[in-house]
Amino acid sequence: MNKEQAKTLIKDTFEASFDKEKFTKFIKNLLNRIDESKAFHAHGDVKEMFRNVIKTYERIGTYNSPEGKKIDIIITYLQKGYSLDHARVTQRNFAGRYLTDRGEKDAGLFAFVSPEESDWRFSLVKMDYKFEKTKTGEMKVKEEFTPARRWSFLVGANEKSHTAQSQFVNILKDDEHDPTLEEAEKAFDIETVTKEFFL
Repeated sequence: MNKEQAKTLIKDTFEASFDKEKFTKFIKNLLNRIDESKAFHAHGDVKEMFRNVIKTYERIGTYNSPEGKKIDIIITYLQKGYSLDHARVTQRNFAGRYLTDRGEKDAGLFAFVSPEESDWRFSLVKMDYKFEKTKTGEMKVKEEFTPARRWSFLVGANEKSHTAQSQFVNILKDDEHDPTLEEAEKAFDIETVTKEFFL
C-alpha cells in the first residue's frame, strides 16, 4: 500500500460514523494479519458492573505481535444515553477487566461506539500486570490488576483525521512489517505529534 492509499484508508475509516466493515479493513491493513478464528459477539452478556453503560461487545480478532504480545481487537457498543465523554472511566475499566479476564491479554485495540453519536473513539488499552511469588515459589498474576492505560483518538463524521494519518500512515504503507506493541503505542502517542508541531 502506498502513502496515498494509506491516507485514503484512514480518512474513509476515521472521518465517518463507525462502520464495522471499514474498521475491520483498517485493522487488517494496520496489523497485516489477525486471527479471526476466535471472533465472537457477546450478545449483551456483559458483566453486571458495566451493564448500565456497555450494551454489548464483540471481538473481531486477535493479533500476536512479533515480540509475543497478545492484542485483542474489540468493538464496544455503549447503551443509549451514554456519550463517549460521559462514560470514559467505565470504558477504560471495562477494557481493563476484559483484557484481564480473557487470559491476561497484553493490550487491546478498542472501538467505542455510542448509538447516539456520529463520532466514536479508537483506543489502545495496555495492561501492566503485577506478578507475585506464591508459597510454592511459582509466579502468578496478582489478583488486583494495575489500572489500564489508554490512549485514544476521537474520530468520526465531525472529526478530521490529520493526526491519525500522520501517526498510522507509515505502519500502513509497510505491508511486509508486522508492528510491535511498542510501535502501536508510538502511533497513539499524540504528545509526540504535539511536540513536533511546536518545536
